[in-house]
Amino acid sequence: MLLVALFIGLSSVTAFAEPVREVADPAKPPQNWIATADTKLGVSANPGATDATPGTGTVGRMIQDWLGAGKDTGVWFGGLWIGDANFLISGGAQPGKCTLNSLVILGLRLDAEKLGGWKGGKFGAEFLQFNGSPTNDQAGSVQGYNSLPGPEPLNRSELYQLWWRQSLFDDKFTFRIGKVVPTYDFNNVQRPVPAQDESLQIPAVSGLIFTPIFINPTLLGAMPGYYNSAYGITATFAPTKQVYFSYGFYDGNLAKGTQTGMRGPQFNGYYFQVGEMGAAWTLAGLPGSAGLGGWRQTGLLAGPGVTENGAVGFYLFGSQRLWRMRPHIDNSGISIYVHGGANNSKTLPVNQYVGGGLTGFALLPGRPNDSCGIGVASSWLNQNIFQRSSEVMIQSYYQMNLIGSTYLQPVVSYIPTPGSAPKLDSAWAVTLRFIALF
Repeated sequence: MLLVALFIGLSSVTAFAEPVREVADPAKPPQNWIATADTKLGVSANPGATDATPGTGTVGRMIQDWLGAGKDTGVWFGGLWIGDANFLISGGAQPGKCTLNSLVILGLRLDAEKLGGWKGGKFGAEFLQFNGSPTNDQAGSVQGYNSLPGPEPLNRSELYQLWWRQSLFDDKFTFRIGKVVPTYDFNNVQRPVPAQDESLQIPAVSGLIFTPIFINPTLLGAMPGYYNSAYGITATFAPTKQVYFSYGFYDGNLAKGTQTGMRGPQFNGYYFQVGEMGAAWTLAGLPGSAGLGGWRQTGLLAGPGVTENGAVGFYLFGSQRLWRMRPHIDNSGISIYVHGGANNSKTLPVNQYVGGGLTGFALLPGRPNDSCGIGVASSWLNQNIFQRSSEVMIQSYYQMNLIGSTYLQPVVSYIPTPGSAPKLDSAWAVTLRFIALF
């Protein structure tokens, strides 16, 4: 269905006025990706995994105002803090356990054109600090019901991003080179869908916290992303404002267990390549978007009692606005997302995946900036590694906007078949997450 919509969208539907992929100026405060001081939309539950520019830039603007530097200096500074508490109510590997996680990202953007006359040039750098717990291991979850903790070490300080971005041909072609986060540009089902009419747009597609909403499980252990960024290059060609083609080439040592987020560049035969195409449309006044991609990992990969020379796979994703509660007044309504993928790997943890969910925006009277949703993630596990054939997760949340760009989010997770061991009982967990963008 998504693929049909994709090709119909290329030829016959009314297009959006803005590109669907990241061809916007990352040196400016984000407008459609995450909430700003002026536009409080539903936000990603982990912007560090989905949004190319962290935070709102509020702190940077305050500093520049204090210095009397003006509002359009070409310098942007911002960040985010995410903290959560988790309680495994029952089931899993360690029922009754509580865990805490904390993520801080600080980002700097420089506009080379405003600062030095270099047209189309941008510079970005980010620092990441994570202090966390083995939240997912305690639940016995392979996919991860909480996206904040990843591979060990669970206490880390790292240079998260360091890149140069150049736009050419009126922003029809852009490339970013350096230390980057590929999940910002590839397989990003979270990407908001903008529209000319702000009451039409789909904000951050979901506020779910489980890992599959941030990276397709068939790419776990191969594709760099949060919090293991990697050195490489991303290029995007957007011939029209509703269609894009992207290609990326990165250090692929994550596939052999190297924590690339904490290391310098390593070009030693382990490479990760990915290509993606996508489009956006409006059907009967309701916006949507979809993408299709393929990837290849090179190098000798090893698992329990098995090795292989590289791996390949594909993925697809899409989102669609289903209903508008108050047309042309605000952004209230309901949207849907779906995504899936498969690979041929004998060593990666997941071989096939399918998932989806519903998201409601501003459904309660007097709460225009809240969102809520439910999602399902189902992975078929690699039988060379796990004895259970599959793992299913169901998760629901309510994201409350507090003051400005701060959010409080209670989450309930249910894992009927924790995949890390064959005899684990169904797991129930609750999470309370706090998100602050600045």
